[in-house]
Amino acid sequence: MHCQRYWFGPPTVNSVGARLAFSPVTLNTALAAVSGLVSLAFGLATLDRWLRRRRPHELAWSVAMALFFVAAMSLWWAEARGWSEPSFRVFFAFGAVINVPWLALGTVYLLAGRRAGDTTMRALLIFSGFALGAVVMAPISGAIDPGELPTGKDHFGVLPRVLAAVGSAVPAVVIFAGAAWSAWRVLRGANPALTASAVRNVSSARRLAAGNVLVAAGAAVLSASGTFAGRLGADTSFAVTLSAGISILFAGFLVASNATSPGRRLQRNE
Repeated sequence: MHCQRYWFGPPTVNSVGARLAFSPVTLNTALAAVSGLVSLAFGLATLDRWLRRRRPHELAWSVAMALFFVAAMSLWWAEARGWSEPSFRVFFAFGAVINVPWLALGTVYLLAGRRAGDTTMRALLIFSGFALGAVVMAPISGAIDPGELPTGKDHFGVLPRVLAAVGSAVPAVVIFAGAAWSAWRVLRGANPALTASAVRNVSSARRLAAGNVLVAAGAAVLSASGTFAGRLGADTSFAVTLSAGISILFAGFLVASNATSPGRRLQRNE
């Protein structure tokens, strides 16, 4: 007997008189699952560090990874079972609007210090609540095709699309520019932060610079889904860039974390 497909479970499952069909494993569902697992591991790592050290940037990253996890799981669910209005709203809110700003908040805390970070966090809480409410309550125009990734321009009005543009473009620039700035400063032997309150000891300048380069690359990949949509299709481009971007960010976090520690002044001991 030849098996043509692999399934998450049996082709059908009977439950309380209902017949639930399971979709086959596809590249998109596999990549979405990988994204969810990586973001979960990333979030648990930063949460553990925050519980032990109480550094605010690690809490910001933990929140960002929780949002990434929700977005990845909504993508996995939609690819496995078909897109619907609820899955589209969840993916749009958590994947396109409010997750990257919380990742950028960690960059603000690291480079600009506690005062600037706290001010940014208060503004971000207001933005996140408003954006989430706007996406949940916004009317959806047209029917959603279960087999195709919905887009904001086809189903949402102006406000959710503007929020997505602001919530993805501006924070991505902050992350990319902050990582590039930090890498450049470290290689020159200077404090990688912008303020004295955010200074860190650097045990390996090259390793910290490499970690920052990976963070910048991860932010660039996460914002590049539109570039690959024409070649890969919208669904696959989102799945590929989400899994690749979050994996590169996690690698950058691990590399940079092994090169720094909190301290009073910059030290280079290579």
